[in-house]
Amino acid sequence: MTIILSQQFSLVNSWINELRNVETQNDRMRFRRNMERIGEIAAFEISKDLEIKEVEIQTPLDKLKVKEIAIQPVITTILRAGVPLFEGVLNYLDKADCGFVAAYRKHDANDYFSIKQDYLTCPNIDGRPLIVADPMLATGASLIEAIKDLLTNGTPTQLHIVTAIASRQGVETIEKAYPNAKLWVGAIDENLTSKGYITPGLGDAGDLSYGEKLQR
Repeated sequence: MTIILSQQFSLVNSWINELRNVETQNDRMRFRRNMERIGEIAAFEISKDLEIKEVEIQTPLDKLKVKEIAIQPVITTILRAGVPLFEGVLNYLDKADCGFVAAYRKHDANDYFSIKQDYLTCPNIDGRPLIVADPMLATGASLIEAIKDLLTNGTPTQLHIVTAIASRQGVETIEKAYPNAKLWVGAIDENLTSKGYITPGLGDAGDLSYGEKLQR
């Protein structure tokens, strides 16, 4: 199931516009913060889907039965581009545990790529909701590799995927690979270039957040 956060106009649309706009992209702090904001909105919406329990608290005047999240989720991301979006999710689901995957596109001389994944650290996700934050869902190849490795750490009760910009092809790929997942998307772009880049997209989310990299 895919939920498009910008389908009904809200501030999410304005944040995505700024993420895309070359006139504001040179402000790295604003770019990271807008990614965080989208993560925060997604976390708020995801919280409505989480299992709840009843607990008793003490106010200054009386005891009160209230609802709380029954099982805290595990929030994960793919380094480095996913960090601002991940931070947004964690800002709201701030009692969660966290995991990290290091994966990247290994480009050849013609700028075609394969997915390289070198590192994963994650708590036990068995019986817990799993949230994966990945800002750009292009072909879906790197995300599928990351989720496949994450699932070696247990079987989650729910799988939520948060992304700022997705291609239509990427959405369809993830829906086919993980039909029970919920995909929370800021916006969907219809096209991918022949080399697997989302268009119109927004460029390289990692570079725009942290500066251009030298791939080694």
